[in-house]
Formats: sequence, structure tokens, C-alpha cells
Amino acid sequence: MLDAGPAAFGWNEQCWTLARIAEVVRGRFGVEYTLAGLDLLLHRIGWSMQVPSRRATERDEAKIAAWKDEQWPVMKRGRRTWAPGSALRTKLARA
Repeated sequence: MLDAGPAAFGWNEQCWTLARIAEVVRGRFGVEYTLAGLDLLLHRIGWSMQVPSRRATERDEAKIAAWKDEQWPVMKRGRRTWAPGSALRTKLARA
């Protein structure tokens, strides 16, 4: 049943979630599992977490490269370890 995909059961998404699988199992077999128990059961029969096989179609490689060249070095640069100031707890003007 899971090989048919979520679309066969009315979901527009392409990936199964534990909650969706639990709903299908409950409707088909009348058995309720906790999400943790269902996860253990799925691992036992060889199913594992799904990971996208390709990148998003909206991804803009040119913008990503420009961000890496312009913004990343600024963010990666460390903070100043020294800044002008005073070691006194109170300001001299108040003392």
C-alpha cells in the first residue's frame, strides 16, 4: 500500500509522513499505533526516512553564488575581540 504513494490516498504531497501512514493503517486495518511505535515497525520492515532526491526547481544558482561571494565572508568574519572602553564599573563623569 505504501508503494502506491500518498497521492493514491488523497494527499497532494509526494512524501509519506508518520501521521499519514498511521491514518492509512487505522483506516485499512483498524489498528492504532503511536508515531514512535509506527516508526519502529516501519524500520523493522525496511522503510526509512525519505530524503528529497533532487533540489528545488525554484533554486537560483546564480543568486546563491552571489550571496556566497558577498554576504558569507561578512558573516564569517569574527567579531572584534578588542573594543575601546573602560574597565571601571562606573563612569568617571559620575565619580
